[in-house]
Parts: sequence; structure tokens; C-alpha cells
Amino acid sequence: VVRWGRSVYANIQKFIQFQLTVNVAALVINVVAAVSSGDVPLNAVQLLWVNLIMDTLGALALATEPPTDSLMHRSPVGRREPLITNIMWRNLFVQALYQVIVLLVLNFGGESILRQDSRTHTLQVKNTLIFNAFVLCQIFNEFNARKPEGMNVFKGVTKNRLFMGIVGMTFILQIIIIEFLGKFTTTVKLNSMQWVACLCIGLFSWPLAILGKLIPVPKTPLSRCVLKVFRRLKKSRTA
Repeated sequence: VVRWGRSVYANIQKFIQFQLTVNVAALVINVVAAVSSGDVPLNAVQLLWVNLIMDTLGALALATEPPTDSLMHRSPVGRREPLITNIMWRNLFVQALYQVIVLLVLNFGGESILRQDSRTHTLQVKNTLIFNAFVLCQIFNEFNARKPEGMNVFKGVTKNRLFMGIVGMTFILQIIIIEFLGKFTTTVKLNSMQWVACLCIGLFSWPLAILGKLIPVPKTPLSRCVLKVFRRLKKSRTA
């Protein structure tokens, strides 16, 4: 019972980390692009598909992780302990920052990089690249979310057939959306080199996750650190 309880708690944390990464990255990308150029790279239909990956398919993939023996070696979690740990904040920040930087570079420099025949087509290809790369980042980041602390994100992945099936299905659906359903998502077909570029952007999240886990985090929860800062500021103002 204790093992399953810890497994449920750990799976909820995995899903929250994955969900927050998607939300933060999508929000920052669209807000920065809208403020600077008046146009958003991710439209409503595309965000609907991203939300489907994040909420429904992501929940099914991460919430069905089977319990492992390593869970029993962890110390019990107190009732007042935050659900989002410092490790989760670190992982979230690393992945979201990477996605925001890469996709904003594509957004602002994509037209000069692509150099298509017409400006309209260049804009369509650029926005499709951003959407495709963003979705692929989430697909590959699902593997990272499985192991918030472990270096080997592939450990035991083949035992969870539902996870592998959902990831595979999401990838196939993304190909269908880009190549055949452009009228609904306002996208255009990508050539082989553009697909390789998107895959490389998504795949880089794996070595980045390993590098990110080398960053030490404080034991004191982030929420308590923020509260301490606010209290000090309040005291300095009243003094």
C-alpha cells in the first residue's frame, strides 16, 4: 500500500512538472512574439493540440508509471511539504528556458534562415517549424519527466507499454497533422531537412536534462525562500 501510495504521488509530480513546462514555454513564446511583432506563432488550433498532448495523453502516459523499489528508499513526505519540489523547479526551468530561446530565435530569425521564394510562404514555413519543434520538444520531454532525479530517463521505459504506445501515437499524429491536415492547423508541409532540424531540437532536450540535473538545488523549498525574501523586504520598508 505504501509503495503504491508513493508511486501515485511521484506520478502526480511527474505530470505537474511536464504540464508546467509546456504551459510556461507556450505562454512566454506567444506573449513575447505578440508584444514584439503583433503576431503569435502558435495559433488556437495548434494550442488545442498541444493541450491534448499535455492534459490527456500526457496524463495517461505519466500517471501509469508502475511503482519501483527505489520509491521505498525515499524519506516520507510531510503534509506541509510542497508538491512542487526544488528539483522539479530546476528541471522545469531548464527545459522551458531552452524551448523559449530556441523557438524565439526561430520566430525572429526564421525568415532570414529559411529564404523561401515568397515572404508569405516563408512565414508559413517558419510558423510550422516553430509548432512542430515545440510539439517534438514535449514528446521527448515526456521521457525526461519520467525520471525527475535519475540520469537514465530510459530505465524501465519498455516495461510501460502504454507510455510507449502514447508517445508513438502522438508522434505519428504529429506527422499526419503537419503533412496532411495543414488546412485545419494553418501549417504547410515540411521537407526532410526541416524535419531533421525539428527532431534535433527535440532530441537535444535529453542531454540538456542530464546537464540540468548536475545543477545543485537548495534543500529549503523555493516557496519558503520567496516568503523569507518578502518578509525581509517588508521589514526593511517598515524600519
